[in-house]
Amino acid sequence: MTAKEAIIQGHTALGIEFGSTRIKAVLIDGAGNVLVVGIHDWENSFENGIWTYHLDEIYDGLQRCYHALKQSVKEQYGLTLTRVGSIGISAMMHGYMAFDAKGQLLAPFQTWRNTNTQEAADRLTDCFDFNIPLRWTVAHLYQRILDGEDHVKHLAYVSTLAGFIHWQLTGEKVIGIGDASGMFPVDSLTHDYVEPMVEKFDELLQPYGFSWNLRDVFPRVLVAGQSAGRLTEQGSRLLDEEGDLQQGIPFCPPEGDAGTGMAATNAVAPRTGNVSAGTSTFAMIVLERPLKKLHREIDMVATPTGAPCAMSHANNGTTDLNAWVRLFGEFASLMGIPASTGDLFTKLYTNSLQGDPDCGGLLPYGYYSGENITMINEGRPIFLRTTTSRFNLANLMRAHLYTSLGAVKIGLDILKEEGVEVDRIMGHGGFFKTKGVGQRYLSAACHAPVTVMNTASEGGAWGIALLAAYLIDQQPGESLAAYLEQRIFAHLDGEMLMATDEAIEGFEAFMQHYRAGLSVEKAAIAALDW
Repeated sequence: MTAKEAIIQGHTALGIEFGSTRIKAVLIDGAGNVLVVGIHDWENSFENGIWTYHLDEIYDGLQRCYHALKQSVKEQYGLTLTRVGSIGISAMMHGYMAFDAKGQLLAPFQTWRNTNTQEAADRLTDCFDFNIPLRWTVAHLYQRILDGEDHVKHLAYVSTLAGFIHWQLTGEKVIGIGDASGMFPVDSLTHDYVEPMVEKFDELLQPYGFSWNLRDVFPRVLVAGQSAGRLTEQGSRLLDEEGDLQQGIPFCPPEGDAGTGMAATNAVAPRTGNVSAGTSTFAMIVLERPLKKLHREIDMVATPTGAPCAMSHANNGTTDLNAWVRLFGEFASLMGIPASTGDLFTKLYTNSLQGDPDCGGLLPYGYYSGENITMINEGRPIFLRTTTSRFNLANLMRAHLYTSLGAVKIGLDILKEEGVEVDRIMGHGGFFKTKGVGQRYLSAACHAPVTVMNTASEGGAWGIALLAAYLIDQQPGESLAAYLEQRIFAHLDGEMLMATDEAIEGFEAFMQHYRAGLSVEKAAIAALDW
């Protein structure tokens, strides 16, 4: 079947993912091949001490992204897109969106980037004897309660961004178990929130006299392969303003970017791992057995099928690196040298390979927001060097690429100490777009070979499209792991790379500086309050 025939007959799957800086839609055929892509760039705002997006930005971004994909179908195939086989919605995990019984937003949307939940996260961690990261939805909810915010009395629904968008398109208040595991601890056997912890949380609510408990306001949990509703008439109009898209299209459970990253890298089976690197950076390894003890630096989450997964999640990835690339773009423009953004990234990334293995003593921290792994609750991007540092362009870029993995590396070292084993690590996201650069540095950080598929740059939008395809294409009894391994990744190409001993030693030397310099980063929070 040709691509055009697949589109006409609806033998396709559509994935839409809301990333931190880009909303991306990917339309694939039954073999996972990308047919068209639609993109809309956006950016969060820092308002009244909160990282947020407004509802009109969410709706506008959804429509613009879908329209871009629809236009691509028209331009490439001469068709008006009216049907797809299935749809999946993904977005940044965690965060807090609260609504009343009329569906009105009660408080500003708080994204994963916010770290204003330390008290709640600490109390819940002690109560559950289970690490509750600052980003998790339950931490945001409990912090709002502790702070005495009036809106919590009127709660009717609390969800993540993916769950919210899915609700608007289907009318269903459900969540994929991977995204659910960034809201509240989940049980890999029951595929639901951990009941004893639910009961403990409801006990914490009793003194406040609310009319709701946790299950009243949190979405119902689903796993990959289960039906999560269909596109309603209202949802169809919301997605496609021109009214061409047919209603009734089935949806897979909405997922977070961690779960879609697992799908996009074929890392849903035990002893597989992946690293998603972009605005935030996180590493995930599917576990064979529980960790020996609680670690505040490690999130315990789940794959889209509910298997336990250890996550080292860094709030800060390439945001500061991107700012430096834009600065070099301004310089190029000032000098009258034409340089596209893509060329800038490619040349600067590639040139970093000429830098010293330890980055010559340069030490940047791209902390635009707080960083839970290093226990820093506010962002202060700083750049450190000594009089003896080797300050040149290659070392500058290499240091920024290294530091994008710095916090994640701390989490990976903890998992190594725990005896966690992994057979393969896959990389995806914009960090790996320049061939052989980010991949080489990740291998040096992990002390393991890293594979990057040719689809790596498609990221989580492709991953949620695969989960949508699995919903309608799965054979009886076929697991997601088998579906991905045998029917999607068997025919895809990728490249494996192992860092040299010199590169590994260099990264470890950089990390010694990184750990030592954290005291300066913490001091900058107090000193630089302007």
